[in-house]
Amino acid sequence: MTQVIAKINRTQYKTIVVAGNHELTADEPVPLGQDLGPGPYDFLLIALGTCVTMTLRMYADRKGWDLEQVEVHLAQSRIYAEDCEDCESTDGYVHIIEKKLKFSGELTEEQIKRLLEISDKCPVNKTLTHEIKIETSILE
Repeated sequence: MTQVIAKINRTQYKTIVVAGNHELTADEPVPLGQDLGPGPYDFLLIALGTCVTMTLRMYADRKGWDLEQVEVHLAQSRIYAEDCEDCESTDGYVHIIEKKLKFSGELTEEQIKRLLEISDKCPVNKTLTHEIKIETSILE
C-alpha cells in the first residue's frame, strides 16, 4: 500500500507532503497562498504525467524501439456536468484532463499509434478513469 502524509500548520496553505523518503512542499498560488510549491491539482497531473512517461519508457525499451524522449503535456479544467454532451454525470462538475504526447526518436507511424494506446494503460491513468472509493476515518 502506498502511503503519503500531508501536514499543514498555521502557515496559511503551505503543506508538507511526505512520500516515503521524500519531502515535498505544496501550496496554493498567490493570492490565496504563497506559491511555495505545486498545488493539489498540479500533484494530480504530476502523478499522471510521470506514470505515463515511465510506462511508455518501459514499453519502448521492452520492444527495442528508438524512443529518445517522451513529453507529456497535461492541463486540467472542469465544466458543469449539464454542459457536457458525452458525459455520464448529470450534476456537479466534470473534470477534464487534456493529455498531449510528444515523441522524439526514429519511430514509425504504427509505433506512435501504439504508444498513444499504451499511454492510457499506465496505472494512474486507469485509476483516474475507473471508479474511485475514498474511505475516510479518524486516525487515533
